[in-house]
Amino acid sequence: MTPVELMKLLADDTRLTSVVAMTSGPRCVCDLMDILQLSQPKVSRHLAILREAGLVETERRGQWVYYSLAPQLPAWVAEVINTLAPMVITSVPELMINPGESSACC
Repeated sequence: MTPVELMKLLADDTRLTSVVAMTSGPRCVCDLMDILQLSQPKVSRHLAILREAGLVETERRGQWVYYSLAPQLPAWVAEVINTLAPMVITSVPELMINPGESSACC
């Protein structure tokens, strides 16, 4: 992944907020729907873009699919995400909710 590719991925509010949400642990689509206040198809479309780029990975737990940051990300990518996280959290207080607490689906 190049810096330009990463910036293009994170230039979208939905993708940036989703990635920052995953810094606290795996998130299911319904968690992200609650945080982002968006429909399931829209959230899933953005997660697919992140997955195809190798930024996130999935894990199936029963009927639910959880998304998390890919563990093999280069250090510079993690540093960029961690640098942006406090600013995103300030603008989206729902991100303070721990994974699994925000929704009743999973």
